[in-house]
Parts: sequence; C-alpha cells; structure tokens
Amino acid sequence: MRTPETNWERLVRAALRLERLGVVVSEQQPVSGVAGNVPSSLTNNTHIDEILRAADEIEDEDPNIARILCEHAYSLAQNLDPNSEGRGVLQFKTGLMSVIKQKLAKRDGRTIDRSQDIARLQEFYKHYRENNKVDELREDEMKMRESGVFSGNLGDYTVSLIAYALKCSGQCTDKENLVEMLYCEPNSFDRLERKTLKRKKVFATLRVLGTVLEELTREMAPDAAQNLISEEMKRVMEKDAAMTEDVIPYNIIPLDTQSITNAIVNLPEASYYGDKVKAAILSLKYYANLPKLPSDFSLPATRSADVLDLLHYVFGFQKDNVSNQREHIVHLLANEQSRFGCVLGSEPKIDETAVTSVFKKSLENYTKWCNYLPLQPVWNNMDNLSREKKLLYVSLYFLIWGEAANIRFLPECLCYIFHHMARELEEILRQPIAQSAKSCISPDGVSFLSQLIFPLYDVIAAEAANNDNGRAPHSAWRNYDDFNEFFWSLRCFQLGWPWMLSSPFFTKPSKNTMVNPSLQGILSSGGSKHYGKTSFVEHRTFLHLYHSFHRLWIFLFMMFQGLTIIAFNNGVNSTTIKQVLSLGPTYVVMKFIESVLDILMMYGAFSTSRRSAVTRIFGRFLWFSVASFAVCYFYIKALQDGSSSAAFRIYIFMIGIYAAYNLFIGFLVRIPFCHRLTDLCYRWRIVRLVRWLHQEHYYVGQGMYERTIDYINYYMYFSGWSFLAGSFHLPIFSRKIKPLVSPTKTIVNFRNLQYSWHDLMSRNNHNALTILSLWAPVFAIYLLDIYIFYTVVSSVWGFLLGARDRLGEVVFRSGLLKLFITSLRDFLQHLWTIFMCLFQKGLQKQLSSSGQGEELNRLDAARFAPFWNKIVGCLREEDYISDPERDLLIMPKNSGILPMVQWPLFLLASKIFVARDTAAESKDLQDDLWLRISRDEYMGYAVKECYHSIKVILMSLLDKEGQLWVERIDEDIHESIRKKNIQTNFRLSKLHFVMSRISALTGILKGEESAERLKGAVNAVQDLYEVVHHDVLALDMSHNIDAWAQITNARAEGRLFSNLNWPKDPEMKALIKRLHALLTTNESASNVPRNLEARRRLQFFTNSMFMKMPIVKAVSEMLSFSVFTPYYSETVLYSLDELHKKNEDGISTLFYLQKIYPDEWKNFLERIGRKEDTDDSELLESENDKLELRFWASYRGQTLARTVRGMMYYRKALMLQSYLERTSEDGTIPGTANAMDLAEGFDLSPQARALADLKFTYVVTCQIYGKQKGEGKPEAKDIAMLMQRNEALRVAFIDEVETVKDGKPHTNYYSRLVKADIHGKDKVIFGAFHFVSKLYFFHLENSCRLAQFGLLTILNPIDQWRTYVLLFQEIYSIKLPGNPKLGEGKPENQNHAVIFTRGNAVQTIDMNQDNYFEEALKIRNLLEEFHLVHGKHKPTILGIREHVFTGSVSSLASFMSNQETSFVTLGQRVLANPLKVRMHYGHPDVFDRIFHITRGGMSKASRIINISEDIYAGFNSTLRQGNVTHHEYIQVGKGRDVGLNQIALFEGKVAGGNGEQVLSRDVYRLGQLFDFFRMMSFYVTTVGFYFCTMVCPILL
Repeated sequence: MRTPETNWERLVRAALRLERLGVVVSEQQPVSGVAGNVPSSLTNNTHIDEILRAADEIEDEDPNIARILCEHAYSLAQNLDPNSEGRGVLQFKTGLMSVIKQKLAKRDGRTIDRSQDIARLQEFYKHYRENNKVDELREDEMKMRESGVFSGNLGDYTVSLIAYALKCSGQCTDKENLVEMLYCEPNSFDRLERKTLKRKKVFATLRVLGTVLEELTREMAPDAAQNLISEEMKRVMEKDAAMTEDVIPYNIIPLDTQSITNAIVNLPEASYYGDKVKAAILSLKYYANLPKLPSDFSLPATRSADVLDLLHYVFGFQKDNVSNQREHIVHLLANEQSRFGCVLGSEPKIDETAVTSVFKKSLENYTKWCNYLPLQPVWNNMDNLSREKKLLYVSLYFLIWGEAANIRFLPECLCYIFHHMARELEEILRQPIAQSAKSCISPDGVSFLSQLIFPLYDVIAAEAANNDNGRAPHSAWRNYDDFNEFFWSLRCFQLGWPWMLSSPFFTKPSKNTMVNPSLQGILSSGGSKHYGKTSFVEHRTFLHLYHSFHRLWIFLFMMFQGLTIIAFNNGVNSTTIKQVLSLGPTYVVMKFIESVLDILMMYGAFSTSRRSAVTRIFGRFLWFSVASFAVCYFYIKALQDGSSSAAFRIYIFMIGIYAAYNLFIGFLVRIPFCHRLTDLCYRWRIVRLVRWLHQEHYYVGQGMYERTIDYINYYMYFSGWSFLAGSFHLPIFSRKIKPLVSPTKTIVNFRNLQYSWHDLMSRNNHNALTILSLWAPVFAIYLLDIYIFYTVVSSVWGFLLGARDRLGEVVFRSGLLKLFITSLRDFLQHLWTIFMCLFQKGLQKQLSSSGQGEELNRLDAARFAPFWNKIVGCLREEDYISDPERDLLIMPKNSGILPMVQWPLFLLASKIFVARDTAAESKDLQDDLWLRISRDEYMGYAVKECYHSIKVILMSLLDKEGQLWVERIDEDIHESIRKKNIQTNFRLSKLHFVMSRISALTGILKGEESAERLKGAVNAVQDLYEVVHHDVLALDMSHNIDAWAQITNARAEGRLFSNLNWPKDPEMKALIKRLHALLTTNESASNVPRNLEARRRLQFFTNSMFMKMPIVKAVSEMLSFSVFTPYYSETVLYSLDELHKKNEDGISTLFYLQKIYPDEWKNFLERIGRKEDTDDSELLESENDKLELRFWASYRGQTLARTVRGMMYYRKALMLQSYLERTSEDGTIPGTANAMDLAEGFDLSPQARALADLKFTYVVTCQIYGKQKGEGKPEAKDIAMLMQRNEALRVAFIDEVETVKDGKPHTNYYSRLVKADIHGKDKVIFGAFHFVSKLYFFHLENSCRLAQFGLLTILNPIDQWRTYVLLFQEIYSIKLPGNPKLGEGKPENQNHAVIFTRGNAVQTIDMNQDNYFEEALKIRNLLEEFHLVHGKHKPTILGIREHVFTGSVSSLASFMSNQETSFVTLGQRVLANPLKVRMHYGHPDVFDRIFHITRGGMSKASRIINISEDIYAGFNSTLRQGNVTHHEYIQVGKGRDVGLNQIALFEGKVAGGNGEQVLSRDVYRLGQLFDFFRMMSFYVTTVGFYFCTMVCPILL
C-alpha cells in the first residue's frame, strides 16, 4: 500500500507532466464575433448572449440552425431597442446582421423558407441529442454523483481527492480505488474532466434550442402553433431542462432546478434537516383554493407552481426578486421548524407553530401599526387564519420589501403598501383565474416597481437632491424620517390606492427653492402645495440641548439654586425654607421655556403633524404661560406680604397641588407596575387624557419602561451615584459656593464704581456682570461634576461586574497551566449540545461508579482535542506560532493506545527533567517521593506518559524474547511499587542514562525506514539493554530465573534485537515523535507560545470558558445568521508595488511589517519552506510565494482579505461542530472506522458543508464592484480571488447599465448578487493546469498539513497560477428604481444588499475587522441569548466586545487601543447593565434580523443628520421596544486609526456626528420618554461627554 505522501507526489507530478506535454482540455473556445460583445444596454436580456454562443457552437454542424438562432437574437435586440439608441447597439446589430448574411451566403443560392424554421429546429434538436448521446450522459452523471464520489463541480472533487490523500491511512475504500486509478492513469483525470465539460456544453445548448423553439412557436397563431410541437417532444424538452443544474445558478438552496448533488435536500445523512427544507418548499405550494394561473405563465420545468408564482403574476414583481424571496422564506421556515423538532407523518411538514412564529415576527410591525392608527388588519381574526393564508401574507410582505429599494427605510410606508396590496389580493383570490392587480398595471405590462415604488422613490430623490449635498439646512428638505412618519396618522390614506400622484405628498420641491441647480431638470415645480417636514424639524440650534434634556437642566438648576440659598443663609432655618420656595417659580418658568421651544422646534411641520400633537403643544404653551405668571405673581406677592398673608397660603396650596399631581403622574407613567396598570385602563378616556397631557403618544417610544427589578437596579445604582455625588457636592458647597457668599455680598453693596470699560448691565444693578463673572466658573465646574461622578461610579461598577463575570481570571503564565483541565470540562459544558452534555453526565456517572475515572478523563480529552487542535492549527496558519510551537500545543487524539490522558506537550514540557532530578536526589520514602512529584499534576502525567509510551513503543518494536524482556521489566517495576522498594530495586540516580538511550532510539525511529536507520535502531536498543541491566537494575532475578535465562540466551545468540518491526502505523509514529519531544524539550511552558497575540487569544478563550454563557443547541437547531460587510474602495489585498513602495524616509510597508512582526515573519518563511535569512527578492522568483507574501502582509493590515478570512471562520467552526455532533452513543461517527478519529475530514463532509451553508451566510456588499470590474481595477480581481478561495462568500454590488429612454441616455441600476464560478462558461482551461490550479489553492489553505508530509516543495513549479481565470456567477439581479445612493453612502450600501442576507440574526461587520476561529466556536452560545430573558423586552441587539489589533503599530495607536478597550469593556457593560442605555456603538453587534428589516433596517441613511449611522440602529431599536445587551465572553478584532491625522479626523467625525444627533428626533424622543434615571445616563454617555469636554477649555 502506497503511503499518502507517495500518492500525493505521484498525483501532482502526473498533472505537471501533462502540462508539459501540452495536453489541452478546453471547456469552450474563446468567444468570437458578436457573441461576446453584447452591449451593456442589452445585457439585462442575457438570453441574447446565450443564443449567440449556442450559434457559434453548432455553426459547423448546421449553419442553417445557427442562422435561425442569430435571427432570433437579432429580433430580441430589436424589440429591446428598436431605434438603436443605446451605446453600442447599432454596431452590435450591424455586426450581427453581417453574420446572418454570411450564413445565408453559405446556402449556395438556395432559398430560405423561414416558415420551416420550427420544424428544422425540432429535427436538429433530436439529431443533436442522438449524436451526443444525451441519455447516456445523464445516466452516467447521475451514477457518479449518487455514489458520493463527485461533488457539484469537478473542482470541489479535486480538493476532496487531495485532502483524502493526505488523511489516507491504509484502508481500502471505493474512493481510494478512484484515487489509485488517477495515480496509475494520469490521463484519466482529463477524461473525467472532458466528460463533465461536455455534459455542461451539451445541456446548455439544448436549453437554448428548447427556449428558442418555444419562443418562435409563441409568435405564431395559437391554432397553428398547437400542433407544431408534439407532446412527446415537449416531455423530452422538459426532461432535458431538468438537467441544467450547472447552468441555472442558485444561492444556497436549489429551488428552480432538480439538484442531484446538493446535500441540503438529498443526502440521507442530512435527512433530519433536509426534510425541513423539503417541508418548507411544500408548504409554499399552490393550494386548491387559489385562482388558476394563466396557461401562458411560464414555470421552470423542474418545479411546480407555488404561492410566490401567483404573487409574481398578480403584482408584477421581478423574477429574481421572487426567486430571492422564495429561498428566503424557505430558509426562514426550515430554520424555524428545526427548533420545534420533527412533525410526525409520512411526508415532511412544517408545524403550525413554526408558521405562526414566522408570521408574527414578520408582520409584527404591521399589526402594531394597525393598532396605533387604529385600523383593522387585512385579517379579521388571526386565530381563524389558515396556515396557507399566513404564508401568503408573509410572502407578499417579503416580496414588497425585497423590491422596495430605498423605501425599505420607510417601514410604516411598507405597512401601508402591504395593507392595500393584501386587500387587493383578497379580491383577486375570489376569482377563478388569476388577474393582474390594477394598482400595478402600466403601459409596459404589470410592474410593482414602476407603479408603486418609483413614484415614492422619485419624490424622495428630489428631496434628497434639494439638500445640496448636506449643506442645506435640515429644515429645508424632507428626509427619510419625514416621509415615514407621514404614515403614522390616518391622513396617509389620503394618498389613495393606487397612488394619487396629485397629492401634495408627491409634489417635488419647486425649482425656485432648489439648492442644487444642476439637478433642477429632474424635478418638477410643486408651488405652495409642497408638503414640509413631518412631526419634527431638525433646526440647527444649541437649544436642542435644553429641549431634549430639559428635565436634567431643571434638576441641575434647581439643585444649584437650593445649595446657593443654603449657603447665603448659613444653613437651614426659617428664612432658608421661605427662600427655597423660590424653586417653584424657577420650575414653572423653565417649563414655560420648554413649551416655547416646543413651538419653535415644531415650526415647519404643523401642517403635516397629527392634530392631537399640535393641540397638545399649544395647550401646554397656554398652560405654562398662565402657570408661570400665576406662580411668579403669588410668590412675589407672598414675599411682599409675608408668610402670614393669603397670597402666601395660596402659593403654598398651588405648589402643593402641582407637586402632588406631578408625583402621582410620575408614578403612573414611570413605575413599571403603574405603567402596566394604565395600559390595562387605556380604554378609559380620563386615562388617555392624562397620559396625553403628560407626553405625546408617538408610534415609537411606547412602553419605554423596564421591569420593576431592573428599575430598582438602576435606581440603586443612582442612589450610590447620588451618595457619591453628595460627597462631591459637600466640598463644592464648602469650598466653592460658600466662600463666594461674602465677596458676593460685598460686591452687591458697592455703589458708584467707575469701570474702565462700559458695563451697562452692572450700573445701578448691584454690579450684576461682575457677580456673574465670579459665579460662572463655579457653575461650570458644577455642571462638569456630573460627568466626573458618572466616570468614577461606572469605573467602580464596571470593575465589580467584570469580577462577578470572572473576567481576567486566567493569567497566561500561570492560570492557563493550572486551569487547563478545568477549562476542558467547562468547554464541553458550554460548547456541546444539551443532548451531548446529558450523555456525558450519564457516562460520567457510569464510569465513576465503576472506578474508571481515568477513562472518563481520556474520553473528555478525546472530545476536546479536535477543537483545541483546530484552534492551534489556525494559529499556525496565521503564522502566530512556529512548527515546533504547534507540536508543543497540539493535543493527542487520546485514541486509547495509552491507558491515560495525553495532554499537550507545552503543559508537560521540561516536567520529566524535574521529576528525574527529584527522584535522583530524593532521600524520601517512595510514597513521599511520588507525593512530591504528583504535587505538580502535569509532572505526574509526564512521568506516567513516558513510562507507558516507552512500554508501548518497545512492545511494538521488539519480537518474542524482546517483548518478554519488556514485560519482565514492567512486572518488576509494578511489583517494586507494590512492595514500596522501588528505590532499592532500581538505581533512580541513573535514570538520565536511560532517558538518553530512549531519546536516541526515538530520534532514529522518527525517520523513514532504511538499512542504515535500522542498524542504528538495533544499536540503540542494545545500548538501552546494557544501561538497564548494568546501571539501573539492582533487583533479585531469582524469582523469574527461567524468563531471565531465556532473555540472556537470546542476547548471547544475537537474537534478542535482531528482528525489529519498524513502526509504520501513523498513530505509532506520532507516539514516537511525542515521546522524543517529551524527553528532549527542555523549554519552559510559560514561554509557549512566544507570540503575544497568540497568548492573548488563548488566554481570552480559556478565560471565557469560566464565564456564564447559554448552553447551545445542535447546529441543526441553532438560529441561522448572516454576516454583513459593507465595502467601497478600500484595500482588498496589498499589491507587490504597495508592499515595496518606499515612503519619504525610505521605509517600505513590507520592511515595516517585518520589523514590527519579526516572529510572525520568521514563522511565515518557515511555513512556505524558506530559510530564515531568505531575502525578499528571492520570494519574487515564485508566483506561489508572491501570492503568499501578499496575503501575509494583508492579514496584518486593515484589509478586506483579513475580514473575509476572519468571518469565514464561522463556517469552518460550524462544519466542525456539526460533523462532531453526528457522534453516536458509542463515540463513533458513521463512515469512520476509528471511534476517536473525530475531526478527520470534517471540512470534506457534504453534510457538514451543507448544514453550515444553511446556518451561515456571508455577504460583502461591494458597492462599486461592477464599475471596478468594468475598468479592470485590481480590487475587482482581488475580490474575485477571495470568492474563489471562499465558496460560501457572496458579493453584492450595484451595476449601472446604460439604456435609452424617451430618446435620451438613461442609466438603469441593478442590485446584483454573485458567487465564484470555478467552471465559468467564458473561460478556457488548458490541460491539467486546471487541476494544478486547484492543487495550488488547496495548498494555500492547507500548507500546515502539507508541511507535515514535506510536500510543500512539490507545488513550487506551479508558477502559472496567474493565468487561472477568476469568474463569478450571477445569482440574482434586481432592478432598482434609480440611483440607490440618496443619503449617507454606508447605510445605502447596506440597504441595497440586505435583501440577500438570510437567517434570524445578522452581524454587521466593518471591513477593518477580524475574527478568530476559537471565538467563532461560541457563536451558537451568543445567538441563544435572543431566547433568554434580559429584561421586559426581548433582546434585539447583542453587543459584543472588540479587541483593537492595531495597538502595536505606534504609540498613538496604542493609546487609541487602550481607549477603545476601556470603552468596550468598562463602559459598555455598565451601559447595558444596570443602566439599560447601551446603543449600537460597534459593528460586531448581532441584530435580530427580522425585527430590524421590518422596522427600517440596521441604520438610518438621511444625509448629514445620520452621519453617525450606526448609533441610530440602537436608537430605533430602543424606541421600538427593543433591548440592547452586552456580552463579553466572545470578541472580534477591530482595526483603528494609527496616525495623528487619522485619529484627529476620526474624533472630529464622531464629535460632528454627535452634534447632529442632538438635532435629531430620535434623541429628543429618548430624552422625553426615558425615565429620569435612564435619561441622565443617556445624556452623560452621549452629548453630555462632548458638552463637558467643551466646558473644560472654557474653564481653562
């Protein structure tokens, strides 16, 4: 049997040999003529391109059929652009016509009867099928695929084959037989490649022929066309269409094609989850009560009609939008059902509970909107709503949302559209045959986009154009919030249905008010009918600071006033009490100022606001006008008349009544119990009136209160704060305020002072300006104290919370060593499923009761080893550790070859030497000696493992008498231990001789077998024999004299060690290497690993195992999630020019990276097989090394490549976890012979890969990728390379297609989703080079594993990798109503691509972030937090901590790193608990996806006002009864600015964004609706920080 390394080498060399011989395998010839030059204005009809390609393919076989295809393509182009006004269309038509004329000329003058074209096409279709043996191709392909040998494309099979060669351990399987076939017959791979490529070409051509045949038939009269294609021919065409799997792209689940290879729905091992996918598909099928679809409605031949097809026909949704949402809904249903288990029955079925859950989550916002208006939903009673109707409504809503483009920022507008479309649908459902909805009928057909979305988009775009790129005042134009809040009142129904475009709502800004003249042409004048702002106006004024937080300012002013009164009266006395009553006028006057600001801030929105809101504002103004006048009058009158006057008694009565009323209302509104009581009594008019008087009833902001226990928690927090504040106020009162009393009185009494400057205020006014100057600094310090108090208290509280959560419990140098075993058990408890934890507990009880505790530890270690080793492997792949360090950190499989637990070598390193010296020097008794050794737990393990390893190795190495010798020594040792005389029978001081001989033997046995090594091994064993017998043994051999005599005779005859069994078993080889390392490694464990980043990561991971986290469910039952990364034009991958370009100091980027990461550079050179002193120029000699160098540097910068690698760890972690979860009760995995060989091949398992794809989706939204690709930018090529290296990566981008509209150039915008296409239809692959390219990319991802076999150098000849064509495959293309960038770029970029995300949760990640494999293992725990109780409201945003990885770049970067660490640890944990005011501050946060996409998205996009778009997600979530939490047992990496200018710009952006936040309606509503304590916390953690920062320089 050949070894894996031999097979590998023969495989690669065979492929390279074919390349040198010039063997060519071409999937398709390069596209020539017009086939590859379809203009961009016609690319929306990709059918033209496919037809012309097929025409080129069959040109030589039948030119007449090629002519028919070209003519049909010409007619399609003519229909799309009859006047040839698009760019390049005229040239394209001219060229195509010339081609047609050339084909006509080939007919030798014979006439062309076009009426016979259909018949010719049919005959050629049959002829083409027979010539290419289509039925045999189908049968052979199905056999190969059903056998499980081939994956969906041959490239994936190649990777599987290579990886299998690496892990092949001698078993003979069908797959290995195939491997051997490829090894023995190098040309066989090319034959298989040719066969697969031929199949693709044939079925692609048949698909085009069938489509053209159907379209030509449709153009004829119905009576004539009916008999042209026979029923048998139709069935054959449908059957062939079903085999176009590789032609029809799909995202995750193949719904429009019958996939044979997709493990999600087909493989038996995946049936548990595959049944749920099938059930979800069946639940959407066309049910009996629906109206019939017209006969001309086309459906794929591979599936039957479903409810989305009905909605597609009725409302004219785009085809790709329907396909996208079909997969989205199936994905949601299947994942929801997975949490409820299987439904009993013979067929897969979705449970009613799962359907109801999806329905409620998806339409929860619509239901609340109806209740708020109030309005009857489209259903009368949800309890009587059938599951089919629920799914129909869910499908309709998501189809609306999927095509709404920028209107997705208007969630209540979508509710309005859904409400009317659902009612319209109800009318259509009563018809026997489906009809088109009247609201969507346009001159060009039925179009939801053009009739319902475009009018809204048009007016929003006009308003956005009016903001003068953010320079215009916010009050001058309507933003997204203004449009959305228009739908918060019944007035929105004035818009009618379909849209009444004459409404002022749709009126665009008039030309004379346009700020940007260049955009006036696209806007129409609306005159005075134009609607203004809605509900709120963002006037640019500092008064917003008082307006939003008036309760805080009232509190601070009144507190300062009270302290000042006490100071002037020298304590509390009757005079003090009388003067303290002046707080009444202060309060009402400040409330009057607030009411005035209400009117001023509302100016410009009165006409569009709710009447109740306007009435309340003016009513409050009148009330506080009268109240302030009355209170001030009676107070002044009381001062004049004295305390015994009637005016004084009236004043006291007024103040008492008003205070009692406010106290009572405060309890009703703020105390949770009272608030719930008022909710129950809300139908009472008096309750509604009182609540309306107290605060405006917005659509958002309802229920802004927490549980009673949470209220008590942050009340106690503020009580502690108040106590500390009191201790601070005491010195302020005694040292600041009181000392100013006397000078103030003196200054007041000064008369007729002559100022050197004009002082109009102080003259005859008791020197008021002088007094103001005296008191202003004290008052400013008083205002500053509030932030100082918060900082101190939050730091102390945050420290206590961290200590409670056991943060920092593990210190690497000591804690990790001591707690490694404990963390192992915690790991199994936290990261194994509930079922496996219960199984583990049962096994533990069983083994413990039978006295097999060591066996239990071994099983725990065996289950932990795959995870730990993969973590270590990732550290090696990332070059944080070297090969020797990796060997020290790797944990053995604990497969049972030794009767004990084998721990990583770094825990046992140097322990055996300490134990040896202890034994040699000890004068203690045996028990005392062992007690000293076992006091260090790992030292005891090291001694035991060395002993058992030596025995096992010698027993496998020796034969007969040799084994007898080992057994005799072993028995004598055990007997001596039993009798406690081992120090007498064995000279322990001579153990170092034994260790030196054993290490010499293992050093020889590590290598491959050879005559020289075999002779050396014999000599080493003989030396060991001599040392043991002459130096170590001191026992009496007379008890076993026969056995010793036999051994002695064999030694004398030379037979004892003459026949050694050279170890060949991989497990035995690994044991020998490990023993050799144990006996030779003298390095302290505290120095492994040396790299600080590796230490930090291992320390944090180990520490997190001791923290509280939810118990996970199986991968098949976990919440599905997506990761979402916006990208514009940042660096994807460093180019060689960028790495070698020198700055003004002569320092290149590569040189700088080598100096700040010297150990990682050394590890990198070791990984690629280079010497440590290799010069940079030597790396440029190999294309492999060039690419490796680019990736190494890019992974140490803030690049997209680093982010993609980190986020794809989620998929790798899920694959490993799902693979291991298939463990049966006896510890085996189906398909593996070794019970403990748990992790081998997890990344090759189709089931694990499919399940990971269902649970995890990664979308990078590269906004201008289409433009970059068209211009040939290097960023586009690098992005394509990332897609090739990561099969689950999806890229969404905005594509601009130029067309002609009304005789003028017009640009259409499309939102497209693409994935890598290894077998792209446009590329040419030369010979075995395709195979070699796959080898190369596999080598990039698995270089660590290849290095173990010494195979890296084999791949060095593959320098032609750069010719490998990187293509993508378009999955969805959805037309947009216009340019999607109307507001801030980043949220608009996110919004266009959010429709391609999947799952229950979405993690928003910036492109300067990173992730780690060990942290990805904990994502299931984090997602379970959505189902835990974190307060009154369910969690909607899960906050997680960040680690800033740029801290080592410079001192400034280190400062930024420390600042950020402080914010994301101490700061965030206090904001979340107990203050309940944490918002969305960073992109690692995980969102409840359904909650947010149905409520406006994960950010806001209005220009300038939402410049800090991230935090508005937290604002929106909190206002809509969400809950933002924070969790510190998981972290991601984050890059920060490293230069002074960058840091200054970033701080300026954040500060400017905060300034805009103060103007926003979100901050105003939070400041009004929070209870007082949360409002104070919200203030000091947002605008209060910048206000206090501004106060500091003023004071200085």
